[in-house]
Amino acid sequence: MVTSKIRREGLIPKASQALVISSQGLPMSKNSSFTVGIVGATGAVGQELLRLLLERNFPISNLRLFASTRSAGKVIECLGKTYTIEEAKPGVFADVDVAFFAAGGSVTRALAPDAVKSGCLVVDKSSAMRMDPNVPLVIPEINPAALRTHQGIIANPNCSTAVMLMGLWPLHQKFGLKRVIISTYQSVSGTGSEAVNELESQIQAYAAGQPLEHKVYPHQIAFNCLPHIDSFGSDGYTGEETKMAQETRKILGLPNLKVSATTVRVPVVRAHSVSVCAEFERPVSLEEARIAVAGFAGAELRDDPSKNLYPTPLDFARKVKCGVGRLRVDTAFDNGLSFWVTGDNLWRGAALNALLNVELMVRTGWLEPKSSNVMT
Repeated sequence: MVTSKIRREGLIPKASQALVISSQGLPMSKNSSFTVGIVGATGAVGQELLRLLLERNFPISNLRLFASTRSAGKVIECLGKTYTIEEAKPGVFADVDVAFFAAGGSVTRALAPDAVKSGCLVVDKSSAMRMDPNVPLVIPEINPAALRTHQGIIANPNCSTAVMLMGLWPLHQKFGLKRVIISTYQSVSGTGSEAVNELESQIQAYAAGQPLEHKVYPHQIAFNCLPHIDSFGSDGYTGEETKMAQETRKILGLPNLKVSATTVRVPVVRAHSVSVCAEFERPVSLEEARIAVAGFAGAELRDDPSKNLYPTPLDFARKVKCGVGRLRVDTAFDNGLSFWVTGDNLWRGAALNALLNVELMVRTGWLEPKSSNVMT
């Protein structure tokens, strides 16, 4: 856990700020409840899922936490409750109704088929299944109907894709998207806790006049920007950039959409930001664009240049909505708009998006427990 200068100076929101959605869980029937599993429960996203499940009062009869062999038997605490970690292995999903997978693509490929065979719904954070035509890739505010087409697995989008679409979707609905150019500013928490610790260590070393070491990233991340997320492909684009293009097309149902992305890691602890330049089929109006964004459930409009009002990562860490601002008519595209969007990569881009999908399925009756469990 980060506890030194980064936390003291506000680069990570205080505990009181972390509870902003504690009373915002969706109303659900208490006639039945679910056995819920989290695979990868000791990781950053797994920990966020655990807290969100409890804070949002998801109807749980039994909560089981899974991780690697080396973590099995460990006891963790969240919101005053203790849980013992179980080993994630085939055969453990027999009584699990829904399992959130937050442990990487290799774990999904190894264990998801067994979970599905057991009648368990898998909601996967990794990229392993996202582009499978039989697996819905869902952001609930955008393409919720796709949840009904699942065959046992639902995929969560890439964190940068999810944040970006919170600003782009309402504009696409209004004007009809034609092409988009994207530049991301992605926080180190997207890499994991080791990257957060590396940033912190480098800042402390700089303040002490000591050498700055790096192991997680190929270059120093403190006071720097790295235009390199994931591995480089033969076309010069990184895996992250390719994911953003492919996933955007799939979620929006626009297989021929022209997308070009540049993804950049920046020395921010939490929350990704994206600069978007989009061209539309129909003439754009700045006033109509602002109205469209303000009326969208996944976005909060912060756009008043006269007051220096625009969204920042610190403002939108641990928030349900993504902030959208800097809206302006693009000067390079016909029928173009440029804007800036910021959102929590661990929530909007991972844990919260997955949970919102399942909450929606419970509310609509698309997901029911294997057996009739009554909440206590």
